[in-house]
Amino acid sequence: MTKGVQIALGATAIAGLLGWYGASNLDAAPAFTYYKSLEDFRANPDARSGARSRFHGYVAADSIQRDIDAMQVRFRVQNSPPHAGGDSGPPIEVVLESLETPDLFKDGAEVVVEGRLIAGDAGPVFEADKILAKCPSKFEAKPMGSTES
Repeated sequence: MTKGVQIALGATAIAGLLGWYGASNLDAAPAFTYYKSLEDFRANPDARSGARSRFHGYVAADSIQRDIDAMQVRFRVQNSPPHAGGDSGPPIEVVLESLETPDLFKDGAEVVVEGRLIAGDAGPVFEADKILAKCPSKFEAKPMGSTES
């Protein structure tokens, strides 16, 4: 077999594999799942219908309650960090049907919560099946007027 035929067969095999891979992944879920802010989530009519949703917020201070007997964690999520002050809007109650939470999950943690909104006794409750906690930044801006370098 000549070198040209070997190259042509190799290129054909690679093109065939790439075509098969592309065709087999057409029905797969998208690789990226975006989330909304809590404010946008509340404004979204799909969220009220019980459809799966994902939103971003901050764990409200002193809101984490672990119920070991019921195997769940309850907490509230608000728009802005608790230490930022100001009005962060009304928080949303979240229930995770598991005691396993990320290591970085604590009061004031930045979280992305995935699940669906359900009707609760005291109002709507977000039933989460996945929680992601963001790693806090180790870098902070220098205070204004600082002369250190």
